[in-house]
Amino acid sequence: MIVYTITAQGTPQGCHAFKNGSDITFKLSVSDMACQNIWFYIGNDERVIMGREVPVNAASDGFFASVTLNTAELGAPDGLYFCHFEFMSNGKRYYTAFDNNENCYLTEHYVNEIQLLVYNEKYETPNWINGGVVYQIFPDRFARGGKSVRRPDGVYNDDWENGVPEHPTRVGEAFPNNTHFGGTLYGVVEKLDYLEKLGVNCIYLNPIFEAYSCHKYDTADFLSVDRSFGGDEALQLLIDKAHERGIKIVLDGVFNHVGNDSIYFDAYGKYGNGACSNPDSPYFNWFTFHNYPHTYESWWGITNLPKILRCESYIRFITEEVIPKYMKMGIDGWRLDVVDELEGDVLQRIVAAVKSYKSDAIVVGEVWEDASNKIAYNERKAYFRGAQLDSVTNYPIKNAIVDFVKYGDGSRFAETISALYRHYPPHKLAGLFNYLGSHDTERIATVLGGVPETELEYSQLATTRMPSDVREQTKELIKQAYLLLAALPGVPCIFYGDEIAMEGYRDPFNRRTFPESGFNDEMVDFFAMVNDIRRNEPLFTAERLVVTQKANGVVKLARVIGDKSLLIYANMSDKVYEGALDVKCVDLISGAEYTDKVIVPAKNVKILKTEE
Repeated sequence: MIVYTITAQGTPQGCHAFKNGSDITFKLSVSDMACQNIWFYIGNDERVIMGREVPVNAASDGFFASVTLNTAELGAPDGLYFCHFEFMSNGKRYYTAFDNNENCYLTEHYVNEIQLLVYNEKYETPNWINGGVVYQIFPDRFARGGKSVRRPDGVYNDDWENGVPEHPTRVGEAFPNNTHFGGTLYGVVEKLDYLEKLGVNCIYLNPIFEAYSCHKYDTADFLSVDRSFGGDEALQLLIDKAHERGIKIVLDGVFNHVGNDSIYFDAYGKYGNGACSNPDSPYFNWFTFHNYPHTYESWWGITNLPKILRCESYIRFITEEVIPKYMKMGIDGWRLDVVDELEGDVLQRIVAAVKSYKSDAIVVGEVWEDASNKIAYNERKAYFRGAQLDSVTNYPIKNAIVDFVKYGDGSRFAETISALYRHYPPHKLAGLFNYLGSHDTERIATVLGGVPETELEYSQLATTRMPSDVREQTKELIKQAYLLLAALPGVPCIFYGDEIAMEGYRDPFNRRTFPESGFNDEMVDFFAMVNDIRRNEPLFTAERLVVTQKANGVVKLARVIGDKSLLIYANMSDKVYEGALDVKCVDLISGAEYTDKVIVPAKNVKILKTEE
């Protein structure tokens, strides 16, 4: 048996992210082997920082060794590090190595190391996000209302209830994507009663700045809210009315590209002083032209999205004009689009600008992988080292939950949540935006119950719907998936309409209009109940997480504060699960009490609270 532990006082057991100044103890225990010499090594991407021979301690069935170091010995206030033990036994050298679940094993050749993160916190992650619920809104499709001005360059579809989003005829084909359905920020204001009932304490808005398209990721003017959404006046009203109810507002910051039809690029000569229409433009240095003005760097090769260079005048524009304007209006934070494309020092300046106006504003980055160790654009990202992000979007857990609920793959789910727990600082874990779906993914209802996209012609994606009996079964699966999501560290982020099982394949079919009436209130009531329980139970903010079972389609988790626990049983097998209990528990959803065992039906999640 081999046990490798990394611990520090004040850090939850099993977490490998440590505050600067911590004394960290590394311990290796090995059974059924003798040891003559043992060494400990720790380093970063560039070099081995420390190599140290440590004393061998004999045990009745083997040996153990430990080393304690303070983070100051690593030579920097923060960083990502990797470490391992090596030892000699009967003339052979052995190395510690780790599987996908970071369980330790021995090998006679160097294979890999275990990761640890040291952070030096510059800003305090806002407490209001912990235990909250985020609601993501695609403004053109959520609700109509109030005053708006139709864009003269836009196409409008007035069939709110049944209209099909504009789409190409085949994958990869360019299309204008400027068909609007007329949703406004005034409409969001009129839905605040609904959102408050749902238990939402934060609204995250997809882009709202002036732009040609319906999705607004092609910014035309950062300093103006799109007139079709109601303009600056509508945003200010939404901020004020939401704050009266204790609801925060987070905007989408798309700071790595703009639209070609924008003040800054001006491909069509509409504005007169953009980089594409005037080589003497103050914005010219924001872009890279290969053959002026026809060919230029664009975001992922999409020519209507010219890519922004690393440019001092642009960085100052964002940090000294754009961010201050909306922070002064009262917004509560930003979600940064494709944050990987922002260099570390640029990201730090953006975060500093946000925090200078509101210390408890939140800055969340769009990241699709493990954010603690990501490398992108030849840079090891430092998102969680203390001067950058409060947290990130949690697509890894979204993918793991989908596979678990749909296929019963409990191992992947358990490995994913365990890895994030080990790698992320506890306060970053608490602020994760946990998704079942977003504007960039298929709707969760379609994923769980629809015909697989690969079995359909592209033309069928717009119109294919589930039969009514399948839809009812899918609603139950969504409930269980949401209950599991809500039980995990982080905050649920509901993509508008997932709480009523809206259907939709890939973009743009996942961005349909939210129905004005006639949807299933029973599902909304379930989501609201879960959110209410979550808001009022402190154990949902517990830092300590333990995965105790992950076999045969069943995963059991515990969230622990002191001697109190939440026991989370997720049974995604096709059989009833029975588990023994050694403590009295109460089911937080049904109120039922359990003493000696718990029974979990197939495709069901139960959350029990221990009573002692």
